[in-house]
Amino acid sequence: MTTIEKIEQPAGQERGTMATLRRLARKHGWSYLFVLPSLLTFSLFTLVPVLWSFIISFQRFSLARGGTWQSPLWENYQDAFTQQGGIFLIAIRNTLIYSAFTVTAAIFFGLILASLIQPLSNRLKTFFRAAYYLPAVTSALIIGMTWRYIFNAQWGFANYLLRLIDQEPIRWLSDPRIALGSITLSAVLTMPATAVVLFSAAMGSIPTEYYEAAELDGAGPITRWWRITVPLIKSTTLYLVVLYTIASFEVFERVYAMVPSGVGNSTQTIVTQIYTNGFKELDFGIASAQAFMLFLMVATVAVVQFRLLRSDVEY
Repeated sequence: MTTIEKIEQPAGQERGTMATLRRLARKHGWSYLFVLPSLLTFSLFTLVPVLWSFIISFQRFSLARGGTWQSPLWENYQDAFTQQGGIFLIAIRNTLIYSAFTVTAAIFFGLILASLIQPLSNRLKTFFRAAYYLPAVTSALIIGMTWRYIFNAQWGFANYLLRLIDQEPIRWLSDPRIALGSITLSAVLTMPATAVVLFSAAMGSIPTEYYEAAELDGAGPITRWWRITVPLIKSTTLYLVVLYTIASFEVFERVYAMVPSGVGNSTQTIVTQIYTNGFKELDFGIASAQAFMLFLMVATVAVVQFRLLRSDVEY
């Protein structure tokens, strides 16, 4: 191949690529106009702030110190763990404890409730799905304030029930030893709305022939539920586990509503620490570093969950 042919071949390929792009633009270009408003909104209010926050996480940017800019590289990430006696490590521990209990309870109770309403008529199933989904459309702040009144040490409903059985009242939200447990209990006792609806929908799509064949083989209701229902809704379980894990790692409204001033460090979570550093201390560098560490933790946990719960079963 001559030198001229070598030069002409890439030029011809480039012209062919440009012609293909122009042909696709003429054919489908108008359709991108429909997604352009959403794309611009996403870029302006989500993508750009996230990228800017990532840049800030490597800078010393504090409005409380005059907004000075420096380049400490990983110093913000180091200071996030060492500031105030390592309070961020305590927040991580509290978040992990809260997540472990709330995610497990949401999946367990959601699966049980969905299984109980599945044999009912379509009208009753629709009623119970709507009833259980009501907490999902209620403000998390309102739910947190309601539980704050329930756990009030003087006239709360929880201590009222204890007095009926001659028990001493409990300082649910002021005792550092049980404050986090009280917040976790409030989340556990709140109906897992999304889990009930999605589990119920997944169970309804399982072919009835599987249950009929198992019943002919002598399998009882519990065996059919364990051997057929639970394995075939594994993909839904994975989705809900990841969804609830992300929500529990980002818990803030419930904690802020129930204990606005906190109970020492016993109720500190990752997001409350980000809020404190970013909007109270005005140290956006450390707050951004903590936010990206939260992202890495959630992503790592999600990858592990996908590997453990993924399923190739289709029906």
